[in-house]
Amino acid sequence: MCAVGGRDEAAAIAQALVEGRLAACVQMMPIESWYRWDGAVQHEPEVMLHIKTMRHRFAELCEAIEALHSYDVPEIVALPITDASSRYLDWVRQAVD
Repeated sequence: MCAVGGRDEAAAIAQALVEGRLAACVQMMPIESWYRWDGAVQHEPEVMLHIKTMRHRFAELCEAIEALHSYDVPEIVALPITDASSRYLDWVRQAVD
């Protein structure tokens, strides 16, 4: 998962990740975030990227996002897949390998 400041930036990151075979799929969803930054509580609209990849691509994926992202400290969080259809996981593997 990765929150981004706007749709254009989110689309550019998504395109780069899929083209670079670092992600099989990236979904974009509008969100609102409240967070503390520079000693104050902030509230901003953002776009959440749901990035489908495999664990062995995570370090490269982080490097690519950090190179493209406008935030000083981008949110890049991995959540484990506890279960999924074997056909779907095969597709993800093929897409990122």
